[in-house]
Amino acid sequence: MGDQSKPLAWLHGEVKTPPFSQEARIEAGFLLRQLQEGEVLGLPHSRPMPSIGTHCHELRVRDADKNWRIIYRIDDDAILIVEVFNKTTRSTPKNVIEICKKRLSKYDTDQQE
Repeated sequence: MGDQSKPLAWLHGEVKTPPFSQEARIEAGFLLRQLQEGEVLGLPHSRPMPSIGTHCHELRVRDADKNWRIIYRIDDDAILIVEVFNKTTRSTPKNVIEICKKRLSKYDTDQQE
């Protein structure tokens, strides 16, 4: 399965300590590695985000006092990391959804050129 591992393509954001605790960073890395190897993650770790687009999901990483979210899209050739943020409300902020849509739209346009 190793040769089928997809690379991570970071459109924005990073996972590092700080602001992530070491435990949260390790968990995020572990979950991203699972995605790279083709595993399908469901709740509580990941949930679909159709409001952003097809194949878009939100990775959920709990930290000591923060709820990190990593918005990603599963493409045929890579896992795209679209945004990393600390979620402070129940719903994903509208500006985050809009920014993610813009980044993906730009990425898709750039890929076609």
